[in-house]
Amino acid sequence: MKKLAIVLLVALVLTALPACLAEADKPFAGAEIKVYNWEDYIDREVLNIFEEETGCHVNYVTFSQNEDMYTKLSTGAESYDVVIPSEYMIERLIKEDLVEELNLDNIPNLANVIDSMRDPIYDPGNAHSVPYMWGTLGIVYNTDMVTEPVTSWNALLEKHDGKTFMMDSMRDSLAIGLIMNGYDLNSDSEEELEAAREWLLNQKDANVLDGYILDQAKDMMAGNEAAMAVMYSGDALYAMEKNDSLAYVIPDEGSNVWVDGMCVPKSCQNKEAAECFINFMCRPDIAQMNMDYIYYSSPIKQVVENLSEEELASTAMNPTDEMLERCEFYIDISSFENGWLYDDIWMDVLM
Repeated sequence: MKKLAIVLLVALVLTALPACLAEADKPFAGAEIKVYNWEDYIDREVLNIFEEETGCHVNYVTFSQNEDMYTKLSTGAESYDVVIPSEYMIERLIKEDLVEELNLDNIPNLANVIDSMRDPIYDPGNAHSVPYMWGTLGIVYNTDMVTEPVTSWNALLEKHDGKTFMMDSMRDSLAIGLIMNGYDLNSDSEEELEAAREWLLNQKDANVLDGYILDQAKDMMAGNEAAMAVMYSGDALYAMEKNDSLAYVIPDEGSNVWVDGMCVPKSCQNKEAAECFINFMCRPDIAQMNMDYIYYSSPIKQVVENLSEEELASTAMNPTDEMLERCEFYIDISSFENGWLYDDIWMDVLM
C-alpha cells in the first residue's frame, strides 16, 4: 500500500509539473496591477491575453473625466499602477510630481509609436508617458434631421428636429465658447473666459440645447434619439458604424486634438509590471485589437499602415493635415492666474 501511495504521489507531481513550470516561466506570476482608464476604452480580451502571457492579474477600473481621475490620484484616495489621462492632465501630473519617470528600457515597443507622437511638448522624451490613443473633438449630426451640411460650431445654436447635446466636460465645452468668440481654447484672460461663459449661457437660454451628457451620446445618436451632439472622434465612429445617417465634422473655426497616454503614478505598487503592461499595449497586434474595438485612432505605426481605404477616408479616424492645423492641444490650466475661473464658469453653466 505504501509503495502504491508513493507511485500515485509521484504520478500526481509529474502531471502537475508542466503546469507549474509554465506558470513559473511567466515574468509576473502571482502579481497584480491596478489600471485606471476611461470607460469603454479597451478590448477586455486584451486584459485576458496580458494575464495569460505574464501571470499578472489586472484589476481594471474606470473614470469618465480627467478631473475625476486627478482627484483620486492627487488625494491619495486610491493607489494605481497605470493611469491613462489626456495630454494636458499628464502635463499637470508631471508638474505636481504625481507620476514616475519611466524606465524606457522596459518599454522597447515605444519604438512602434509614430514619429509625430514621440517626444511630445507636454512630456519631452516620453519620460513619463507613452501614447495610447488619439483623436479630435467635433460634431456628430443626423443628416435626416439636419438637412444642411454642418461646418460651424454655430450649428449648436440652431433648433433642429431632434435633440441637441453638448459634452459634460469642462475643458471641451468651454473651448467651444472660447473658439466661437475668436479666442484661443487655452485662454487665461478673464475677459475672454467671461465671453465663453456668455456664449454657453446664451445657448441654454435660447432653448436649443437638451443637456450636457457624455457616454450616452454615442448610443443616442446611433439610435436616432438625437439630431446633434458634441463628441470625441472615436465615439463618433462607433455611432456612425451603427447608423448610416450620421456624419462627423471638425468645425471650420477649429477644435481640440488630443492624446491619451499611459503613465505610472507615484502610488504604483509594481512599477516593472506596470511598464510591462504599457509595453504590451504598444504591441501592434494588441493595439490593432484595441483600435478595432473602441474606434479611436492608434499611434502605433504598424496599425496606421494597415488602415483600410474607408478608414483612411474617414474624418473621424484619419483627419487631414488641413483639419489638424485648425486644432490645438489643451495645456494645463492649474497654474494660470485665472485658472480658477474655469471651474467657476463651469458650475455656473451647469446650474
